[in-house]
Amino acid sequence: MLSFLRSLASGAPGLSPKDAVARAAAGELTVIDVREGAEIAASGKAAGALHVPLAVLRMKCDPSSPECLAELSCERPVALYCASGARSQMAAQMLAQLGYREVYNLGGFGDWRAAGGAVTR
Repeated sequence: MLSFLRSLASGAPGLSPKDAVARAAAGELTVIDVREGAEIAASGKAAGALHVPLAVLRMKCDPSSPECLAELSCERPVALYCASGARSQMAAQMLAQLGYREVYNLGGFGDWRAAGGAVTR
């Protein structure tokens, strides 16, 4: 719920973690974990999520970059999370500036888990 409120406060459209889990499971949403590798090694990540640390997000998600991940499209909805929601908010703003049309900040990894999202290690 907190991440939903963060989205509303930022002017971005809201998506609850529960809805994100359902949309990701249905293949309707790309989930991106912007945490560092050590954080993922310690706790795992959302099943099916792409790992794109905030430090390399612009390079890996910019459609005009030769390093842009093939799994991404500006037309496909994207939801981001980190540990608490701060880095994912910065990442969401960055993706919106790059032209992604539907971008959500899910908040923290704990929000994903609390919503019943599967985790891989």
